Amino acid sequence: MFTEAPVKILPLRAWIRQIAQDQDSVRVIRFAVGVTISVALAYGIEWPLSFLLPVLTSVFLSLPLPMPSLQAGLRNMLHTLSAFGLGLIFSLFLIRYPLAHVLVLGFVLFHLYYYLNRGGSFWLTLMSMIAILLLPMLANTHTGLATGLSLGFVYTSWLTVIMVWVSHLLVPDPQSAKLPQMPGFQQGYSSVAAQTALKSTVVVLPLASLFITFNLTDYILVMIFAAIFILKPELTKGREAGRNSLVSTVLGGVCALVFYGLIVAVPEYHFYIVLTFLTTLVFGMNIFSAKPTAKYYGSALIALLILVNGSMAEGSDFVTLFTTRIALIVLAVFYIVTVLKILDSYWPKKRQAK
Repeated sequence: MFTEAPVKILPLRAWIRQIAQDQDSVRVIRFAVGVTISVALAYGIEWPLSFLLPVLTSVFLSLPLPMPSLQAGLRNMLHTLSAFGLGLIFSLFLIRYPLAHVLVLGFVLFHLYYYLNRGGSFWLTLMSMIAILLLPMLANTHTGLATGLSLGFVYTSWLTVIMVWVSHLLVPDPQSAKLPQMPGFQQGYSSVAAQTALKSTVVVLPLASLFITFNLTDYILVMIFAAIFILKPELTKGREAGRNSLVSTVLGGVCALVFYGLIVAVPEYHFYIVLTFLTTLVFGMNIFSAKPTAKYYGSALIALLILVNGSMAEGSDFVTLFTTRIALIVLAVFYIVTVLKILDSYWPKKRQAK
């Protein structure tokens, strides 16, 4: 007669200790905890642009980075303030002089792309682009809109920095964690970075000028998407960025449809928070996995948060929001691919950088 070997069941403390020593598990739990707390604050207090708190928090926590130092956190706060201060200069002063506005916009776009391609802060570049492209169009409608959005963005981003600190304090990295080294900023002139920045500017500036001149606020996301997709202006990378965004939006949209159906069925705040935790836990497991599809889940969660937030507004339609976002991404990708093909046909041949 054979006897079965006893199954080993880890005690709760040993199981928790084992998870706490696994770097990927820690990141997944931190991601779920941080985004869930952000959602609880955003929808529990509901200040202007509060929905951006979980979106920005998820962007930071989806990166395999260590806890930011006090200096790095304060620097990000200052970067946001500087970016939207620059955007207000465009909105309150330059918007009155269209020709000067376009010339200065081209100059600033070039230097932002040049700064990023030399290893500069992605956060500062992204915030600056949103500010200089979005705020002038809002100022065309009403100056107060640009000012109000700037204030909302600034203090929501500052809360994001605090939320990232809190998330790392609640779920710290294990002592044995191998943390990536951030690339340094390239000092001095770089001809490669300058040529790359020039190509990005040539692609984005005509589109931005068209949108600002005719105040096409309904399609402003096309301009924002195009400016982001062209961060690396190689044709294949621009197309890949657009394709990845499209796949992520479809994935996030399908998940958002299920998520939205559940909160409609059980319209309770506590259920919403629990559902958010379970959802972000699943997304985090995919984000920090070795799967080929892992690259889609970070942006997919952002799409889910934005679509669900928009669907909760009075008179909103989930299907319309979803299809509109898909259409805007397709338009942005089509524009980038078309313009880059034309540019590549006439662009001077690459020379070896010294």
